[in-house]
Amino acid sequence: MARVKVSSKYQIAVPAEARKKLGIKPGDHLLVDIREESILLMPEPKDWAEALAGLHKEIWEGIDPVEYVRGERGVCPD
Repeated sequence: MARVKVSSKYQIAVPAEARKKLGIKPGDHLLVDIREESILLMPEPKDWAEALAGLHKEIWEGIDPVEYVRGERGVCPD
């Protein structure tokens, strides 16, 4: 686990190991998430659609999307 120091301007430097592993470059944006007593820094995706594509696809296994939408709309099956 890396250790960083907060400057007088409340800045930190991202350790080289983390930058290399996550591909963080100068000018990139990081997302900050506060979780109870912790701070989580994550690289912001350059393309949100690509980053979210296929997320949780396992919940749709075995479900016919057309039938699902028809059910949500209250349309009777053919």
